[in-house]
Amino acid sequence: MRSVLFALAALFALPAQAETCLRGVNLSGAEFGGLPGRPDHDYTYPGEAALKRLGQLGMTSVRLPFRWERLQPALNEPLDLMELARLTDTVTWAEIAGLTPIIDLHNFGYYQKMQLGSESLPASALADVWARLARHFRDRPKLVFSIMNEPYDINSAAWAQIQNAAIAAIRKEGANQLLLVTGTAYGGAHSWTADLPIGNNGRDLLDVKDPRDRYAYDFHQYLDADYSGRSAECSAAAGALKAIGDVTAWLKTHDRRGFLGEFAASTRPECLTALRQIVTAVDASPRQWLGWTAWGAGAWWPQDYVFNLEPTPGGERPQVKLLLAHLKTSKKTAACGKDAKP
Repeated sequence: MRSVLFALAALFALPAQAETCLRGVNLSGAEFGGLPGRPDHDYTYPGEAALKRLGQLGMTSVRLPFRWERLQPALNEPLDLMELARLTDTVTWAEIAGLTPIIDLHNFGYYQKMQLGSESLPASALADVWARLARHFRDRPKLVFSIMNEPYDINSAAWAQIQNAAIAAIRKEGANQLLLVTGTAYGGAHSWTADLPIGNNGRDLLDVKDPRDRYAYDFHQYLDADYSGRSAECSAAAGALKAIGDVTAWLKTHDRRGFLGEFAASTRPECLTALRQIVTAVDASPRQWLGWTAWGAGAWWPQDYVFNLEPTPGGERPQVKLLLAHLKTSKKTAACGKDAKP
């Protein structure tokens, strides 16, 4: 117990502005199952052993999806203490394992069947839950807040303002953590600057405002034909790689930072090649990119899930071996984003 307390004390002593290049995986479980669900039956938070394994592999970060409805069963009301304890334990284990945890509100722009920005779910509701989380976690400087996973049908200009409300609420609580914001249309890199029926992320998300100027854009990019991440094939790999290049240029032009929060590949040889190209392209521009977290680890994924990153009885899967080889040849603790040298 004493060693754990010393480890926590060291973690809390880290300066708020310290950034490490974020390179790791998504660790699923807490976003699983129907609502409300029973813990460790319908859904589960990652355990200490799973997080320790990732740290021992040499990863530096982990993205932790969870559900809004479980954490805050009634809008604008206190957080559920047991659910908050489960999330807090996971964050603590991640930090002790040497990982930067990214807590990800994995709700696609909705609470129950209510859409953010609607009369029934105004921006103030998202601001409220993040204010409560910020108040609870504001003394955990390594923690990263990912405001919302993959909103897909909200107007991009409206979405920028909804996120601004959450950002303002977080900063009002005195929390200085790095924030991840995203665009609508699932935050896809491939459509970032396109004129879509729901707007243009590349234009409208420039209106994101953070008084601390400590945020990055969270992009997602898959390799299958429709970029959805639902198929083992990677026929759109060339388009995905071009998308990373286009977003890098956009980030450079506007002096912004990015993070590749979700991407994946099956074990097909051509898909593994594309996976290597994607992480190489991101890490080649440390001034623009803070890093990446591949999809998806988690003990509850079926063994035959095409993007499963959990080890098999025979050892690590090809995707993980590739990522680990890449980590060994990159500078894991080099500065990223605006702290990187031009």
